[in-house]
Amino acid sequence: MDDDADALRGDPRKVRPGDIVEIRQTPYGVRGSLRINEGAWVWYEHLLDDANGTKCWVSVEEDPDLELVLWTVVPDSRLTPGAAKVTLDGQRYTSKETGQARFRGTGNTGLNPSGSMRYHDYRGPNGTRLSFESFEGGAWEVARGEVLHRAEVRIYPQAADR
Repeated sequence: MDDDADALRGDPRKVRPGDIVEIRQTPYGVRGSLRINEGAWVWYEHLLDDANGTKCWVSVEEDPDLELVLWTVVPDSRLTPGAAKVTLDGQRYTSKETGQARFRGTGNTGLNPSGSMRYHDYRGPNGTRLSFESFEGGAWEVARGEVLHRAEVRIYPQAADR
């Protein structure tokens, strides 16, 4: 997306706690944000919830193009990462990347303000995603992801200093 589109729809690279992110016409409040660094590589994950208390995450990274992914936690999953392929609910996912990174949080993420994390990402059919994340050596959290088109997202910054 270019600067004109970001001026019209809001810039996802500048999302912060307190902002409103509208995804497919559903508004979510940004409760907390993580800035994740792996060497020189940086991406962001934002914890969102809607008026009903439904929680999800949206990740923002440039690889090299801007990519937004909506993540939904898979509760009570017994899956673990590491295999070249994993299957969840009949869908097969192939390992894409794995690594370790540092994070720094703002707002309410449910995590320490900073620390380390491990991740293992998989790709499925039609661009679907599956991610495993472990913060501070804790249990693996599993989440399903779907890539968002930029036109599906609108950002409403709440801070006056932007």
